[in-house]
Amino acid sequence: MAIKTILITGVSSGFGRALARQALAAGYRVVGTVRSEEAATAFEKESPGQAFARVLDVMETERISSVIDGIESEIGAIDVLVNNAGYGLEAPIEESPMDEIRRQFEVNVFGAIAVAKAVLPHMRRRRTGRILNVTSMGGLVTFPGVGVYNASKFALEGISEALGKEVKEFGIFVTAIEPGMFRTDWAGRSMTRAPRTIPDYDASFAPSRQTREQRSGKQNGDPVKAADAMLRILAEPNPPAHLLLGPDAVKAVTDKLTSLQAEIETWRSLSESTNLA
Repeated sequence: MAIKTILITGVSSGFGRALARQALAAGYRVVGTVRSEEAATAFEKESPGQAFARVLDVMETERISSVIDGIESEIGAIDVLVNNAGYGLEAPIEESPMDEIRRQFEVNVFGAIAVAKAVLPHMRRRRTGRILNVTSMGGLVTFPGVGVYNASKFALEGISEALGKEVKEFGIFVTAIEPGMFRTDWAGRSMTRAPRTIPDYDASFAPSRQTREQRSGKQNGDPVKAADAMLRILAEPNPPAHLLLGPDAVKAVTDKLTSLQAEIETWRSLSESTNLA
C-alpha cells in the first residue's frame, strides 16, 4: 500500500499502544498523542522516522486544531483518525461527584468530538478518510457501577453513527469500535474509582468492584488481535458502522437486542396507542 498516516489518540498503553505497534508493522506512518515529553520520546524511539508523537491532552480543546494543522503540514495528510483516548469512572451514579461526571464526558465524548472536528475539514477537502471511534460494548449495554462511563460511551456511539451518515457523501467512513473485556489496564490504572459514600449500595456494588479489580490483567481479549481487526476494516471499501470485538461483546449485545425486542413486543399496543388518530 502507499504509505498512509494514521493519527491515534492515547498511544501510551492499552488499545492505542497495540494499534500503534501493529500499524507501524503494517507500514503506516503513525502519529500518536501522549501526555508528556518523556512518553513522546519513548514512542518516537519505537520506529524513528515512522512514529511521531504529539503531546496533547484531549481536554485541551483550544489546542487541538493547531496540533492537527501542524501534523497535516509537517508530517502528512491524516488518512485515518482513531479516537482512542479515554478512561472509566467507577461508582454508582448517585455516588458519582458531578465534577467527575463532567470530566468523564470531557475526555470520552467532547475530546473525541473536538479531534474529529479538527480533522474533518482536511478529510472533506480530499474527499476521503476514515474515523474509528473506540467506544465499548458498554456503549450499547449497561453495567451497574459504571453507569456514567456507559453514558459517555452511549453518547460517543450516537455521535459516531450520526457523523457517519453526515460525511459518507464526502468519501469519509466512521466506525464505532466496541470492545468487550481485553487484557488492557482499563480496569486498573486507567480507571478512576470514586470514594464510597452511601452504605445502601454496599451489598450490590462491592462485589462488582471486586470482580473488576480481580479481572484486571486477566481478561481473555488480546489487544493485538483487536488492533489487527481494526486495521483490517481500514482496507474494506464499505466498512461497518459498528464493529464489536470479542465473543463477550457479541453475546452481551445480542442478549440486549433479544431482550429489547421482547420488551417492544410486550408493550407494542401501548406504544402504538399514542397518535392523535
